[in-house]
This record gives sequence, C-alpha cells and structure tokens, in this order.
Amino acid sequence: MPPKKNAKVPKTSSRKRKRENENDLPAKVEEKKSAVQSYSHWIMKSEPESRFENGVDLKFGIEDLKKCKNQTDCWDGVRNYQARNFMRDQMKIGHKVFFYHSNCKEPGIAGICKIVKESYVDHTQFDSKDPHYDRSAKKDAPKWFMVDVKFERMLKRFIPLSELKSLHLSHKADGGTLKNMALFTRARLSVQPVTQEEWDFILNLENEEKT
Repeated sequence: MPPKKNAKVPKTSSRKRKRENENDLPAKVEEKKSAVQSYSHWIMKSEPESRFENGVDLKFGIEDLKKCKNQTDCWDGVRNYQARNFMRDQMKIGHKVFFYHSNCKEPGIAGICKIVKESYVDHTQFDSKDPHYDRSAKKDAPKWFMVDVKFERMLKRFIPLSELKSLHLSHKADGGTLKNMALFTRARLSVQPVTQEEWDFILNLENEEKT
C-alpha cells in the first residue's frame, strides 16, 4: 500500500485500526484476571472498507495485507490497554492469528496471518497528523506498541460473525467450545485471545457449508 499523503511514516505506511477507548477501566480489571493465562492464538480486527478520519483512510483488510511487501506489515493504532498488553507481553513469533474484518457490512473471519516480529514501539502515537496520535505519549516513555504480521492464507470460506454468534449462544446453553469466546465476552477489544480448542473448532468450520 502507498504511504499516506502529507505525512512522514517510518518503515511502512501507517495502518489504522478501529479506535478504542484508552480509558476503558473495566478492561484494566479484566486484564488482571486474565494475566495468569497465556495464549498462542489470536483474533485481530481491522476494517476492510474505507472510513476516513482526519483525512486518512483507515481501510486495511486482508487483501491489503497481501499486497504489502513480503505480505507483511505492522499492526499499529491499538489504543486499548488490555489489547496493547496482549500484543506487548504475550504475542510471540509464530503465533497464529485470525484476520477479522470489522466495522463493515458483514463482519467475520477472512483468513489467517502469523506474528513475525514481536512488540516494538508504535510510532503513530508521536505523529500529530496521525488519527491515533496520543499527546500524552513520550518518546522516552512510550505507551503503545505494535507487532508485525504476515499473511498466511485465506480461509476456504469466509466465516461471518452471525454464524459464530449463533454457535456461541448454542454453546453457552450446552457447554460447547465457544461458550466463553472472547469475541463475545470481550467484544470491544480489537486484539483478542483464542484458546487452542476454539481455534481448532473454528478451523473445522471452513470445511463445512454454511447453514
């Protein structure tokens, strides 16, 4: 993707994620509860349709990732403490990620990418022209971090949120695999953990016809 106009961006063009409330106190409480559990699979949400903020298009779908050099890009613009901590403290090279399309006509899981660079400082927090600029962030004490992700593959079929929600509700009733899935219990987060069981279950869905 070409760099955004009228802005200096180091390394790669800035990819904007859905803005989250950095003062989300409930998320901080939940973060403490979940700190003891480690994960190696994730959902990361991004917007595949154009939406402009401060003159910058926040669009970045899985097809955009595929077009990047080496099909790799930084995942910047996360401005929620719990999501940041997942990225900063738990994401490791090789971890698998469901690339989730959000804030669009049909949200859902489009494909798979993987972590290829562990957390480092998100430069967009210091750029006053960037929609995710944080005036309280200092270069000697950065608040926000990002990782690099690399495209792996598209799913055999797009798995929509509506299908996952139906399964979640069913599993809540009968104790199934998706009963506690973060996509529904921590819905506001753009970076969410996925258990191994949830990951395997969802992967199996791509081989099934949508009902």
